[in-house]
Amino acid sequence: MKKKTAQHLSRRRSLASTAVAAAATSIGAMAAEPVAETVIGEGDYRYGVLHAWPQLPDKYTWQTTHNVAVDKDGFLYVIHEGRAKQKDHPSIFVFDPKGRYVRSFGKQFQGGGHGIEVRQEGGEQFLYVCAYQHLKTFAKMSLKGEVVWQKYAPMKSGVYAENEDSKPTRAWGRNRFMPTNFAFLDDGGFLLVDGYGAYCIHQYDKDGNWKRHFGGPGRGKGKFNLPHGIWIDRRAGRKPSIAVCDRANHTVQYLDMDGKYLETLTGYGLPANADTWKNLMVVPELHARVTILDEKNKVVARLGDDVKRIKAKGGSRIRTTPSSWKDGRFVHPHDACFDNDGNILVAEWVGTGRITKLVRMG
Repeated sequence: MKKKTAQHLSRRRSLASTAVAAAATSIGAMAAEPVAETVIGEGDYRYGVLHAWPQLPDKYTWQTTHNVAVDKDGFLYVIHEGRAKQKDHPSIFVFDPKGRYVRSFGKQFQGGGHGIEVRQEGGEQFLYVCAYQHLKTFAKMSLKGEVVWQKYAPMKSGVYAENEDSKPTRAWGRNRFMPTNFAFLDDGGFLLVDGYGAYCIHQYDKDGNWKRHFGGPGRGKGKFNLPHGIWIDRRAGRKPSIAVCDRANHTVQYLDMDGKYLETLTGYGLPANADTWKNLMVVPELHARVTILDEKNKVVARLGDDVKRIKAKGGSRIRTTPSSWKDGRFVHPHDACFDNDGNILVAEWVGTGRITKLVRMG
């Protein structure tokens, strides 16, 4: 969902001050995008902050926001984990490039919605969606929500409990299927990371047929402790490789395209996913910040840092008390992606949901 090339067209956007967000609540009146009153970052990496950038119609409610993606036309796709008891409430919402609500769908992912990506295939774009909790499924869909195919645990892999594909339950464990995110391969296939279940990476062909898996539980060097995010790093000057956000190990691991270990980037706080635009990579960290790296994987910016407050005693309560959130600071970034102009959209793991747009100013 971040496609900057034919394989890279897609994904993400959002950020602003609470005053601006309040002024933007009338969706029909949003003729122009609000102006960011808060700026974060330095030098070439300065961004205007638009918290709560897109707004929902009154008939829907923001729930725990999980992931974001942007298509080639600049439309934003947001997936909520959602509340299992609200089965008729959509989990996926679409907004136009100005942040105005367009449509919603995906009630089949309510209560477990997680990863979402946009992929260009020939002249058409598709959504790839996965869900965990009791749902344990993944699907390919049109941009309007029509299902192309939907699949469940790959039992051929030999790593899952009996009936995990046919009778999924809310059970967790290393023998359970709990997919979190996708990465797309040049041959039309894709990788699906089982971030909360078997801690392995599954490879599928272009038709969604399982081929193999690699990884598994461990402390690093090709083994993982909650491999939550995954991305193919194709930035110029770098040999294509697989970046895995190994969340509970607080690292980003690099593997070659065969799945063999290459290197580890350290210094993160629960890194959750990754995306690239031109020579930059963005890594959202659940520990209250968004990191940007250059093509040499040197950290060039850390945005919205509120790490000390979130990690302090009692900091976990901040997630559920929006009145304590600070303008220009993050709580729990769960996903982030670039839009086609290099702006960044951030989804946070908070019960009331929040999508922030970071408007590129450098």
